[in-house]
Amino acid sequence: MGIEVTGLLGLIWLLIIIWAIVKVAQSPAGVVAKLLWILLLLFLPLVGLILWLLLGPKPVRSF
Repeated sequence: MGIEVTGLLGLIWLLIIIWAIVKVAQSPAGVVAKLLWILLLLFLPLVGLILWLLLGPKPVRSF
């Protein structure tokens, strides 16, 4: 049963990383900033995702 859970969690993690990369690519940041964030997400996925969630572009709130 551990293999199924690991496989499912791995798939979910992959989808989260892909989502983050797409969000970075769609952001209004410069090309160099986008490239650095994407490389960070690819080579250090856990650290990159945490840093991107904390330091990345903030959503625009309209009231």
